[in-house]
Amino acid sequence: MSAMLQLPLVVTAQVDLVLVLVSLLALWTRLSRLSYPNAVVFDEVYYGQFVSFYMKRVFFIDDNGPPLGHMILALGAYLGGFDGNFVWNRIRAEYPSSVSVWSLRVLPSLCGALCVPLVYLLTLELRFSHLSALGAAVLLLLENSLIVQSRFMLLESVLIFLVLLAFFSYLRFHNAPTSSWFRYIWLLLSGVSCAAAVGVKYMGLFSYLLLLGVAFLHAWNLIGDQFLNVCVQCVCRVVCLLVVPVLLYVFWFYLHLSLLNRSGPHDQLMSSAFQASLQGGLSRITQGQPLEVAYGSQVTLRSSASQLIPCWLHSHKENYPVRCYHLSDPGHELVVDTPPRPVRHGDVIQLVHAMTSRFLNSHDVAAPMSPHAQEVSGYVDFNVSMPAQNLWKVDISNREAESEVWKTILSEVRLVHVNTSAVLKLSGVSLPDWGFRQLEVVAEKLFKAHGSSLGWNVEEHRYGTSQEPKEREAELHCPTHIDVDRKISFWAKFLELQWKMLTVKQEESEHKYSSAPLEWITMETNIAYWLHATTNAQIHLIGNPVSWGVANLSLLAYQLLAAVYMLRRRRGFKDLPDAVWDQFVCLGCVCVGGWLVNFVPFLLMEKTLFLYHYLPALCYLYLLSPALLEHTHTHTHTC
Repeated sequence: MSAMLQLPLVVTAQVDLVLVLVSLLALWTRLSRLSYPNAVVFDEVYYGQFVSFYMKRVFFIDDNGPPLGHMILALGAYLGGFDGNFVWNRIRAEYPSSVSVWSLRVLPSLCGALCVPLVYLLTLELRFSHLSALGAAVLLLLENSLIVQSRFMLLESVLIFLVLLAFFSYLRFHNAPTSSWFRYIWLLLSGVSCAAAVGVKYMGLFSYLLLLGVAFLHAWNLIGDQFLNVCVQCVCRVVCLLVVPVLLYVFWFYLHLSLLNRSGPHDQLMSSAFQASLQGGLSRITQGQPLEVAYGSQVTLRSSASQLIPCWLHSHKENYPVRCYHLSDPGHELVVDTPPRPVRHGDVIQLVHAMTSRFLNSHDVAAPMSPHAQEVSGYVDFNVSMPAQNLWKVDISNREAESEVWKTILSEVRLVHVNTSAVLKLSGVSLPDWGFRQLEVVAEKLFKAHGSSLGWNVEEHRYGTSQEPKEREAELHCPTHIDVDRKISFWAKFLELQWKMLTVKQEESEHKYSSAPLEWITMETNIAYWLHATTNAQIHLIGNPVSWGVANLSLLAYQLLAAVYMLRRRRGFKDLPDAVWDQFVCLGCVCVGGWLVNFVPFLLMEKTLFLYHYLPALCYLYLLSPALLEHTHTHTHTC
């Protein structure tokens, strides 16, 4: 024992001083004077409102991306004591002394700073020299557009950091000795980073798919080894790069929905069941409502069509077609029996408008704005040769998940006109002035109608006891206290939120600093982020023209060189040893592939785009430039 514990105990460590130096410089350029300016800078006005929602636990939906990025920004605000009581209504608005500007910006800035040493390490994992690693790190360190974007409460630096970390971790795993089980920690970290990148911005999905492609090629090359080894390797890759990212992506939304449990301004984009699960708002209105719709119930019917503003079935005493309106009207028939007789799937019912006592009616007559569909109206007997056709069959489309009984909030119902088999739906077209610019409601044959606009669900629901119109209207606002549980599952909320993020898009407006993707390559555009009101001090997002030009030349040079190599290899000339060729191909897959997947999708997008959208793609070119220069210097003279 004494021989084993000889003194002194000595620990030997190797420190890459160049890596330490570039890391310190990156921290200094990104974190120094972080609170300047003490005012809202460009898109901080956009992300800040979401941070305030998190502080107040108010539900919101951002159709531009998933919630992890917003939660990261909110974490920094929370650590700085931000309470959410700041109005994010304009750029250049001064932050009050109670708001810690440093804490709002520190996490994106820290991620931006860590990108510099990550690029250094990633170049080494691509099997290039320390000099090339230093060159890549310096390009990122001195790129002023990356510095500017990192220093504010924005998400591009977070996305770039996570994507670089994912590729570094995977290559560290791939290059490690196969006998080391510790390398699977790097593979797991790669999967976690991919999930985080997708959770910050959906553009991270393209880099994730690229990494999966590289991993698949590496796994394909394993074929020929021992069968058990191949199975273990494939299973580990599937678990770490597919299963874990999917689970974590779901987990980001679980945190999001768990934190935001209060009603807010975006509630009305969601279904009634979703809204009722939040504190306040609809849940306050519907508290104590009867669960089962019965004959004689007083209800409001909301369309389940995807609209930025929700619509309820609504009518007027004027003799015009029924319309869909942004205020709700109760419908009822007589009074509820004792005990109540619930309405079931397949039942034939009549719907009566509470204020006018008119029945919901349809005829085989063209609708005023949608001539391919039938008119829907509140029936009035004008002694014409057109009798009432006011019977509707109840078709509960989600009865397998719920029940055959029509339930408040939970059941999605289609109302099928008995005489014509047409389905009540929202056409989406606004009526002219005589219809008060409200949305048209029609009846359309099922094979013609679009499924998303056919459903209706009951929001407000009361059991009526009076047949007098005024008394029945008053009853609607007096709860019938029946305690029922209408909580929907997390999975139902998760799937609905995913669908809304894909289908509900805010109207895009042209911005004076927006730009086209092709303008980014030649840096023909910039963005004025901030302008001081009195001193004329300004902050602009603009690239470094020298490094930008080097990046473009490197991209072109790699493609030309790759074409020459492949043509010569096709003819039987191998200019490069197999190991060097594999290194060159890997460089292209990561860097050129990374540029492509982060640039080409923007060419296909119909949305307002800005110069900062190009920054992730640019980082791949900065990774490519020094490595390609080293390759050219070392190997092309032998061709």
